[in-house]
Amino acid sequence: MPELNPPQKNNPLHGLTLEMILTDLVTYVGWEKMANKIPINCFLKDPSIKSSLSFLRKTPWARKKVEVMYEFNIKRIEKGKTQ
Repeated sequence: MPELNPPQKNNPLHGLTLEMILTDLVTYVGWEKMANKIPINCFLKDPSIKSSLSFLRKTPWARKKVEVMYEFNIKRIEKGKTQ
């Protein structure tokens, strides 16, 4: 019987929630740099995980930009987690 959810070797985001991605970016990149790269109000004005999650879940283009930013920074994030 085949696995229901086989591992996706070529998908670095597999198994990560949007909240996990956003939390890692805030920790290792910071709100200011995120806002410089993706100038959206939830990053620019009084940023919080909760407000950002709400916006990103409703806005596919913004979520995609956050996912791309995560993929670009994934080595830095993983290195920071192991230290």
